[in-house]
Amino acid sequence: MADFALVADVLWLALVSIRSLSGLPSSLIRRRRPFQDTGCGPDYCRHMPAQMIPYTQERLDPEEQWRRATAFHEKMERRRSVRFFSNDSVPRELVELAIQTASTAPSGAHRQPWTFVVTGDPEVKRQIRVAAEEEERVNYEGGRIPDHWREALEPLGTDSNKQYLETVPWIVVLFEQRYGLDSDGEKVHHFYVKESCGIAAGIFIAALHHAGLATLTHTPSPMKFLTRLLGRPGNERPFCMFPIGYPSDDCVVPDLRRKDLDEVMVEVRA
Repeated sequence: MADFALVADVLWLALVSIRSLSGLPSSLIRRRRPFQDTGCGPDYCRHMPAQMIPYTQERLDPEEQWRRATAFHEKMERRRSVRFFSNDSVPRELVELAIQTASTAPSGAHRQPWTFVVTGDPEVKRQIRVAAEEEERVNYEGGRIPDHWREALEPLGTDSNKQYLETVPWIVVLFEQRYGLDSDGEKVHHFYVKESCGIAAGIFIAALHHAGLATLTHTPSPMKFLTRLLGRPGNERPFCMFPIGYPSDDCVVPDLRRKDLDEVMVEVRA
């Protein structure tokens, strides 16, 4: 690893030489930041171009590890997708904190390619419901979704009626940023956008449930109307919509079975 810094120096000098010979603008070659010893421990930390900081994590004893893991699993096992909501108010701060928690998700090249758009405005919620139901009527009654898809949805009891979109105190729409924009309006490439947003969505759902709230992953197809209604720029695309609130007193959910561990996990040994 001691040769890494030397190789980096050679590559950087080569890039500078290419620029000077080819007439490329200097903006394409970022000024090289010297490698810094951050005291992070392993030798390779001293030779990484990014500024590194020490990281520690509490090492729990096995009993406490099992207690926390079991408690979290039991809590998440009680999570359900809810379609019958109360109109009771939910503090905005809880939704904001759940979004902050979701934004701790790992992402491709740490681009964090997501935007969480929040609305509690009754008129905006009404417009979202009207547009969503219009698309869903085409799906369910207009035959846009094939028979095998309709059969898969039948046990869930879903239809084109989305009254909960007006009942819930909050709607959050997660938009994926297909690419970013720098201060000059130039495109910035984003990596693994859907994977990154999917992880963030999962953490968001867990954070809401942990706070005692209920939600639903709603993806009316197509979802382009959300870009228009919520005034989002062209580099963003709707990924998922989350109505957020408390379950109503008469809330019911489908009687479903989750797969056992041996149905979802495979261990490979040499």
